[in-house]
Amino acid sequence: MELTEVAENVYEIPRSGDMRVPARVYASEPLLEKMREEGQTLEQVRNVATLPGIQKYSVVLPDGHLGYGFPIGGVAAVDMDGGAISPGGIGFDINCGVRVLRTPLDYGDVRGSEEDLVERLYDLVPCGLGKGGYVRTDRDDVEGILERGMEWMLEEGHATEADLEHCEEGGRLPGDPDAVPENAKKRGVKQVGSLGSGNHFLEVQRVTDVYDDATADAYGLREDGVVVMIHSGSRGLGHQVCQEYIRRFEREYPDLVDSLPDRQLVYAPIGDDAAEDYRRAMYGAANFAWANRQAMTQAVRRTFRELFGVDEDEVELVYDVCHNIAKEETHEVDGERKDLLVHRKGATRAFPAGHPQVPAAYRDAGQPVLLPGSMGTHSYVLAGGERSMELSFGSTAHGAGRLKSRTQAKKDYTAGDLKQRLRGEGVYVKARSGATVAEEAPGAYKDVDEVVRVSDRLGIGTKVARMRPVANIKG
Repeated sequence: MELTEVAENVYEIPRSGDMRVPARVYASEPLLEKMREEGQTLEQVRNVATLPGIQKYSVVLPDGHLGYGFPIGGVAAVDMDGGAISPGGIGFDINCGVRVLRTPLDYGDVRGSEEDLVERLYDLVPCGLGKGGYVRTDRDDVEGILERGMEWMLEEGHATEADLEHCEEGGRLPGDPDAVPENAKKRGVKQVGSLGSGNHFLEVQRVTDVYDDATADAYGLREDGVVVMIHSGSRGLGHQVCQEYIRRFEREYPDLVDSLPDRQLVYAPIGDDAAEDYRRAMYGAANFAWANRQAMTQAVRRTFRELFGVDEDEVELVYDVCHNIAKEETHEVDGERKDLLVHRKGATRAFPAGHPQVPAAYRDAGQPVLLPGSMGTHSYVLAGGERSMELSFGSTAHGAGRLKSRTQAKKDYTAGDLKQRLRGEGVYVKARSGATVAEEAPGAYKDVDEVVRVSDRLGIGTKVARMRPVANIKG
């Protein structure tokens, strides 16, 4: 495949064939080589460039790797007039995302209590597939959550006003319970406040490095402080929404499916009933995901109160970002302001300082970007960079990015060895199964430090602080 280096860490696949725009790859040479070795990431970003209404270029970010139709780490912005919405550009785990909580504790306050922390968190937060959540809910509750998201959690006493103020979109998009399939609602009952499986985790971390004192201060982060990172999404409900709407799109647009370079790119034209129904259902699932992460936040607050005597209101939400979503935003394209539907699939919004959609508390500093590594490596907090609007529709990476398939990781690693090694490094891990630990081995992921270095160098997300894991529970 023809690939031209147009600037440091910027490569371009020129427009050809059915491509409507070029494709942009933001990566260093080592990260680009990983994408080449994998084989299909570059092909996928080129395929995305064929979507109707796509603007400027199809993007893959430094953590990019193979996904369903779109690459994970992909961004595609389409014109609201004449564009399309594609579930593959959002993902099955709608509004999978990350939040970070800060505590008043220093590392020395929790040192020696790591095992108690892991055990208590594991007791309170259900992990793995199936039902069970920290907040008990019935079908009516799920409908309320689908419509009002974090506002429902506030009304029911599971959140504070400050929690909503530090959440992307205030934790609510215009979801419509009537657009959400009944089977999805059934899967959502009793799953509010559950971690799920796969790469989802809840991790107690220690801030080891601060790179930008002023921005870290704005975010309430300090060296040696203890924070908690939660990575989860909309659970079985979101998966069911995606699955059923993909089938509906395939039924309603058979000729379109036959014409696509990859049927996983299936889409519906914006304005069609199918597209608008999916958008309202997808937003409902996004609201469910925010409520889910909020419920786990309450479990964390309870844990720190019980173990360390910390008042629950002292465990504060720094920020919550979604990295599987499509939202209507206004961007400048060729000197013209346009209303676009920005698909972010494994990509984090990264708006710079001064942007009106950055919460008031952070408008002078820029939007916090939460970028997890793996259970044996660093995670980062970045700030939305000045060049993000120009280069990536206000986006940057969402994590380290997978290097090995889950199958390969299980062949290469064993849970016992991994847990013993991590324990030696001061990281306590508890998971539902040994297979999960092996699948999520640090060696199964790319070098998160390199992903962040490229993001920082490009100016799309700049380094603020780095954390190391202390205790980790996995689905």
